[in-house]
Formats: sequence, C-alpha cells, structure tokens
Amino acid sequence: MKVGSRHGRLLGYARVSTEDQATDAQTDELRAAGCAAIYQEHGSGASRARPELARLMREIRAGDVLVVVRLDRLARSVSHLLEVIERLEANGAHFRSLRDPIDTSTPQGMFTLQVLGAVAQLERALISERTKAGIKAARARGKLPGNPGLRSKDPAAIRKAAEARDRVFTGDVVATMDRWLPTVRRMRPSSPWEDVVRVLNMESGVRWTVERLRRAVRRTVRERLADPKLLERSPRRPPQDRLMMLVAGIAMANPDMPLRAIGAQLEAMRERTPRGGRQWAASSVKNLLDQAAKLGLAPAATNPVE
Repeated sequence: MKVGSRHGRLLGYARVSTEDQATDAQTDELRAAGCAAIYQEHGSGASRARPELARLMREIRAGDVLVVVRLDRLARSVSHLLEVIERLEANGAHFRSLRDPIDTSTPQGMFTLQVLGAVAQLERALISERTKAGIKAARARGKLPGNPGLRSKDPAAIRKAAEARDRVFTGDVVATMDRWLPTVRRMRPSSPWEDVVRVLNMESGVRWTVERLRRAVRRTVRERLADPKLLERSPRRPPQDRLMMLVAGIAMANPDMPLRAIGAQLEAMRERTPRGGRQWAASSVKNLLDQAAKLGLAPAATNPVE
C-alpha cells in the first residue's frame, strides 16, 4: 500500500552492507510506497562514508520526505539517526521509516523521536561511565590506558591507527560536505584558500584552517565527489579584485543576506574598504557586487539593503 503524502516528493534510501548483496527487496518496497527516486548505497552500517546519503541530503528540498524500509538501513546509531533528522528538519524536510513508528510529519512520530533522543542521551552516559570504570580498573592493575602498540611505536599499530583516522576523516568529510562544499565550489579557484576559510568560519562557526579545508577538498576529489579544478592555484589578483571576489563569495553563499549585513561581516573579518576605511557602507558592497556581475564572476546582486 502506498504511503500517502501531503508533502513534496518521497525520496527513498536503500542500503546493503556489501557489494555482493542486492537492494532489490528494499527498492521494491520503497517504490510500492510511492518514492519518486531511490538512492542506493553499498556500505557497512558502521561506515561513516555514505556518498549516496550525502547526495540525497544535498538534493532534498523543503516538503520532501526521506523514506527508508527500516531504521538500520539509514543510521549506524541512534545519535546518527537524530543528526540526520535534525538536518532534514532544518531544511524543512521530513523522515519516515516504513517498518518503524517514525514519521516526523506527525505528532506520534515526533514523540517517538523524543523517546529515541532520551535513549541516545542515556546511551552516551552509560558508555562514558563504562569507559571511566575501565580506565580506573586498568590503572588499579598497573596497566596504562591506550594502545600498547602505539606506546611502543610499533609500525603496524601506527599504520593501523593512521588508517582508522583516515577512514573517520573521510566519513566526516562526506557526511558534512553539503554544509561547506557549495561555498568552496563558488569561491575556488578564483579566491585564495585563506578567503574561503574566512567566509566558512563566519557562516558556520566551525573553525576551519587552510590545511584542514585543503585536505577535505582533496578527499572529496579523491572520492570523485568534487571537481579537481577546486585544487588549482588561485590567480594573483590586485587588492581591489580580491575584495570583489570575497564580497561576491559571501553574497553567493548567502543570497538573502542584506548588503549592510555583508558589510558588517566584512568589518568582523577586519577587511578594509576599497578606500582603506574600516566601516563598510551598503553602497560599497553593492559596487563590488556589480563589478563582479559585469565580469561574469557572479550573478547580478539581488540582496536587499537592510
């Protein structure tokens, strides 16, 4: 029976653990539920690298519903499930599991979600308590916490730990790329890495560094999720051109941001006006945006003044 929807599209997500397994049973059920498109993933439930899920999260729109057959097909843990649902809700989208009592467009589904949130909080508290108890017991027996192989600088242990960190980093990059990659795509390679980092740090509050951002972009390129051109060297530009590209980057990342707010952001970034002043007027911001539009480096500015 099809799942009726008062919302937008129903977008299905199907996942199996290995390449040898098939998603046919899940896709059949999702199609029967009325899903307009189905994103299929092959990967372990514990893996943080979910390129198809990341693509779905980038493409889902307000009013759409992400549909799965079972909760374990989407999330590796309760906390991961809540993280995904929070991102959907922030975009005005919803989540539904066909075999579980969760539909975030209904009061009953939201209540179930609140229960899961309490379970996740309890789960984190229990894990923390068990970890502290384990460390205390190990010390009482004269054992040091941590990896013995790393303490002894064993090459195999060091390599294994590095590979594990690399997998975690790749998973984090893929899972969060919809938050930072659009800005990188708009600004690179025409703007230097330093300017991209400053815009990202002002937008999200996440503390990026040039090296961390370059590493993240290299990883998305390696995973074929981004264009290698993003890594090309940025051209040397006179100060006026650099300001123009910086203002255009902020405006394109925030199309609804008023001109005065862009000016305030530039002041917070301690950027001087073209004439060397400290305070930015809306007219100065608009002038730079108009220049960028004339050169084809940005669309015509539609940002309001206030």
